Amino acid sequence: MPRGRSTFSKRQKEQARQQKQRDKTERKTQRRQDQPEGAVVVDEAEELRQMREHAAEQAALFGIGSDDEPDPVELLTPHGKPASH
Repeated sequence: MPRGRSTFSKRQKEQARQQKQRDKTERKTQRRQDQPEGAVVVDEAEELRQMREHAAEQAALFGIGSDDEPDPVELLTPHGKPASH
């Protein structure tokens, strides 16, 4: 049974839409493959360096790691009594 002209046009439009979607997906996949992987590593290394610097600044700000801190064992013993080992 023959189909009308509008059915043919709709089918053509749908096929064109599907092809455009496939092309778009293929271009997206190609861009992902073309990205240099080294760029991501550099960004991660830079981020880690910045985090270490920030941690060092915070430690200096709060005096963590200074030599004039009390012994941690003294902090855990009640009333300054020597800890029995």
